[in-house]
Amino acid sequence: MTQTRRPLPQAEAGDPRPEERADAARNRAKILAAAEEIVATRGVEGLSMADVAAAAGVGVGTLYRRFGDRSGLAYALIDRREREFQESFMGGPPPLGPGAPAAARVRAFLHALAVRVADQLDLLLMAETATPYARFGAAYGAYHRHLTILLAELRPDREPSYLADALLAPLAAGLIAYNLRERCAGLDTVHAGLDALLDGLDPART
Repeated sequence: MTQTRRPLPQAEAGDPRPEERADAARNRAKILAAAEEIVATRGVEGLSMADVAAAAGVGVGTLYRRFGDRSGLAYALIDRREREFQESFMGGPPPLGPGAPAAARVRAFLHALAVRVADQLDLLLMAETATPYARFGAAYGAYHRHLTILLAELRPDREPSYLADALLAPLAAGLIAYNLRERCAGLDTVHAGLDALLDGLDPART
């Protein structure tokens, strides 16, 4: 797939999308579901517009009109999951969402982000390596702001901005891929490593 220079998507509170007709919304949902299934079974390189159209029961022209090309379709898949994920930590139930202590929210967020990266690993590998700083786009900014606020509450005696970067570093798609695929580690290993880092930051555990 041709790499692009688009930033990773970000969901903002109150960020409305243009209204879609009911049939158009249904077609979009079917297309994205079919594309997700193909990526899950064949990988990003197997994302064929013709195959997605056939699986979704729509014409190939519909895909090109809506998404432009395979890259546009891939970014639509990332955007869909990214919006769901950001909604969960911005306004979902605790401990991931508001209402839990800062330490519990940081831990829940990092665990959930590890799962989120692993869930769309090939797509995120493509997106995060499109340019030298592609990883630090809009979605990273949302994660960083979220962690900075929580870390300022958890450890007011430390610089929260850099701590946020340090906690996000192990969750780069490339490092997650290396651990899962080359080291044959599981997400439980990733979670345990994140917990060890967090235990050193939590005043209640030090």
